[in-house]
Amino acid sequence: MAKHKYLTAAEEASYGRFEAQAPEQAVLKRFFFLDDADLGLVAKRRGDRNRLGFSLQLVTVRHLGTFLEDPLDVPTTVVDYAAGQVGVADPSCVKGYLERRPTRFERQAEIARGIRLCLLRLGGGGVDRLVGRTGVDNR
Repeated sequence: MAKHKYLTAAEEASYGRFEAQAPEQAVLKRFFFLDDADLGLVAKRRGDRNRLGFSLQLVTVRHLGTFLEDPLDVPTTVVDYAAGQVGVADPSCVKGYLERRPTRFERQAEIARGIRLCLLRLGGGGVDRLVGRTGVDNR
């Protein structure tokens, strides 16, 4: 049986990564906007670093279709745009988001439930991958 290839090698290599060129303002407004429901989820976080880190994971999974292995590996323009939306005056505070290692994984699961995504767990502490939407909310 013939094996079908859906992505080119270049597409496969770039999946789940931001492009080298930072997103322009129009792209930020369209794909990185946090609505009232998003801001409600963000508001549950304590401290600027947690609110900003959580919001970065939220917009990243929506834009890229996956969580990043390093949730802070995003362009500065995205960090600044998210910080402005969640009221964080000093975006550099987000560097402290990963001080507690489990935080990113716990928040990924919460984000998935909050926006009703189904994630495929990869073994060995790997990064979760977005595999589709589900009508089941596991709260």
